[in-house]
Amino acid sequence: MPSYQLSSSKPEILSWWPIILGLLALYIPTFYGLANGIWTNEEQAHGPIILILSMWLIFRKWKIMIKESDAQSTSAFGWVILIVALTFYIIGGSQQILILEIGSFILVLAAILLIKRGYIALKIMWFPLFFLLFMIPLPGAIVSFFTMPMKMAVSYVAENILFWANYPIARNGVILQIGQYQLLVADACAGLQTLLTLEALGLFYLNLVNHTSVFRNAALAILIIPISFTANVIRVMVLTLITYHYGDAAGQGFLHGFAGMVLFISALVLILGVDGLLQYFSRAQPVNIVKPINNI
Repeated sequence: MPSYQLSSSKPEILSWWPIILGLLALYIPTFYGLANGIWTNEEQAHGPIILILSMWLIFRKWKIMIKESDAQSTSAFGWVILIVALTFYIIGGSQQILILEIGSFILVLAAILLIKRGYIALKIMWFPLFFLLFMIPLPGAIVSFFTMPMKMAVSYVAENILFWANYPIARNGVILQIGQYQLLVADACAGLQTLLTLEALGLFYLNLVNHTSVFRNAALAILIIPISFTANVIRVMVLTLITYHYGDAAGQGFLHGFAGMVLFISALVLILGVDGLLQYFSRAQPVNIVKPINNI
């Protein structure tokens, strides 16, 4: 039996290598361009992290996918998706439309799963493919439309907290005046992309822990949004206090990058804390005990 499993799995492994090499040949130039382009910007620095985590999730679910899907249950609809994906790739690459070029990568992966292993494989791999959507940069008009009210809200909350802590702070729109320093709350500090990045972090955590409680999963997924907002407020406050105590050079220099770490660390701590509270409340929910009825 062991020798049979080895011989049957070896052709399966070998059949994927041409596909993997084809994907690398097709998309290495794309990801190389991203690494030297928008991924160097602070707002899009989460892109390679999303890609690495998605590939790790695919690798993590690979054995389950091979075990539960069937190589004979292929879907012809996968070829339709593949044609559409390659069309997006050609148009996106030639016209520099990143939404189409990066989006085609997700569609190509979905098409390959359908062609090779059918709908069951796609069902098993749905979250890694969905997670890749957070890697796609949104159009500038959409980002600008949602970012300004978010920056206003973050600035307002940060100002009121620091004012309550007796700091000499005032606000004009998204400009914070603390002492002799003026700070502009930038898009990277409280923008839509930052919110989506933290949302991706929360969803990745949910998928990783895989709670059995529907209440706990749903509540944490909803609470990720205020958690992301709170983490942004903490980041703006940290930058403001660094500038106030150590000067403008410190706030705009190395410590500005460190504030990005503060953002993700505070978001992760908040997610873990809220998840712990949800675990406590889910355990505290009353359980109805049905007592057996004795026959007389």
